Amino acid sequence: MAAPKHNYANRLKGSEKNVWVEFTKLASEPGVINLGEGFPYFQAPEHVVKSLQKAIGSGNKFVHQYTRPFGHPRLIKALSEVYSPLLKRPVDPMTEVLVSVGAFGSLFCIIQGMVNPGDEVIIIEPYFGCYEPMVRTAGGIPVFVPLRPSKHGVKMSSADWKLDPKELESKFSDKTKLIVVNTPNNPLGKVFVQSELEMVAELCKKYDVVCVADEVYEWMTYPGIEHIKIATLPGMWDRTITVGSAGKTFSVTGWKLGWSVAPENLLMGAKLVHQNCVYTCPTPIQEAVAEVLELEIDRRDSVDCYFKSLALELLPKREKLAQVFERLGMHPVVPEGGYFMLADISQMKVDLSDYNKDEPKDFKFAKWMIKEKKLAGIPPSAFYCSEHKHMGENYIRFCFIKEDETLKSAEDILRKWKEESS
Repeated sequence: MAAPKHNYANRLKGSEKNVWVEFTKLASEPGVINLGEGFPYFQAPEHVVKSLQKAIGSGNKFVHQYTRPFGHPRLIKALSEVYSPLLKRPVDPMTEVLVSVGAFGSLFCIIQGMVNPGDEVIIIEPYFGCYEPMVRTAGGIPVFVPLRPSKHGVKMSSADWKLDPKELESKFSDKTKLIVVNTPNNPLGKVFVQSELEMVAELCKKYDVVCVADEVYEWMTYPGIEHIKIATLPGMWDRTITVGSAGKTFSVTGWKLGWSVAPENLLMGAKLVHQNCVYTCPTPIQEAVAEVLELEIDRRDSVDCYFKSLALELLPKREKLAQVFERLGMHPVVPEGGYFMLADISQMKVDLSDYNKDEPKDFKFAKWMIKEKKLAGIPPSAFYCSEHKHMGENYIRFCFIKEDETLKSAEDILRKWKEESS
């Protein structure tokens, strides 16, 4: 038995269980079709791969050494050129951009650098799984407010999930330090419309709260859907930290490169955490991402621009998967953005009596589906606080940024399942 002094820090207690670790292991069993994890099952774009090959083989000896801690000069310049028009103001690359180890690392640095013990952080549910443990590790108090579906038992859009204005405001107080707004939302795919963002913005200004805008799926919105940056609303640049991701933008999640864009004073805490944690990010990857961004800036108005083409490539995959779920009676929540889809499992008759009775229904169902049907999804109750897990347990999250062959294999499993059920 370990001596008390050998134990991990008390601030980490409660964060031991991780849905990604658990279900990645389960989905790695032979023969399992994995629609659980959110990364592409196809080769990265050719021009993106070549940019890294070029960086490594360039003959520039300095590309293999440390670069500027807060972001490689060429990269932050490119990010400034991308985000200045999007944010409708000039972005100073040297003071208003921080490059870190993925959006995950960016969020960690922001939360650790901004939150004091006892500070409250509002988290909109369903939320990406890292928000809650990051807040708790910083000594903060997460305060949860759910998006609620306005329909039940039918196919719906992620737009049908809404915040209750009175409930949202009830979560704000003089203790509130941050609110995290994830749009497009993971796992839901909801893209917050202007009126919803204005509601959040007015509350941020009323209660003097900083908004952390997690916008890693910013380029993946489907036709007819507009992604609006909350930082562009009146009075919000001065109180918003916008988070982006090279991995999500260019389908290279293994590169683990992300960034934060904000006024210099809001980035100070994140920079201090970053410089004393990872210090800097891999120079070749930053050089490669810079080159790719420069290319996309030059062809921003072209249909070939990857900022536009990926969503169009994913659209038929989204439509096909939604049709499959609807035929099976697993009414889908069709996302407005991103590459995840929730499917309603409330009508699926499955014997889960052999599984842990203390786990939510969706956890048991997802484990049963992997074992019995060789199909992996993610239980979305993991994206709710303990008091609200019941709101997610009638759904399973599926990822559709996969090869058509993989999606066809999943469709075959679901079709056979329906035939057996009939």
